[in-house]
Amino acid sequence: MRLVLTWLINAVALLAIPYLMHSVNVTSVGAALVAAVVLALVNTLIRPVLLILTLPVTVVSLGLFIFIINGFSFWLVAQFVPGFSVDSFLSAVGGALLYSIISWALTTLLLKHSDG
Repeated sequence: MRLVLTWLINAVALLAIPYLMHSVNVTSVGAALVAAVVLALVNTLIRPVLLILTLPVTVVSLGLFIFIINGFSFWLVAQFVPGFSVDSFLSAVGGALLYSIISWALTTLLLKHSDG
């Protein structure tokens, strides 16, 4: 049940981003739901490989390169999911940052009581 709630929270976070950034577009709730699943899969399967491959750059940049990796993941999902688009790579980095903040805040607010 918690997995479904997290998926819905992430979809809501994706739906909120176009109101804060006009360069990110989500056309429907269905597109947000699909994008949330694909983003979760990309973050589970591809992101760890990217983190390992770019570890030297990440260390030299004091961890700031992770923002680029997150933006790449966000941009990659936008390339494959119809109804979810990002205008540029810089917009993808900003969108990924906003997505992380919004989904963290919603998860903290809505799921904090179910941990006990």
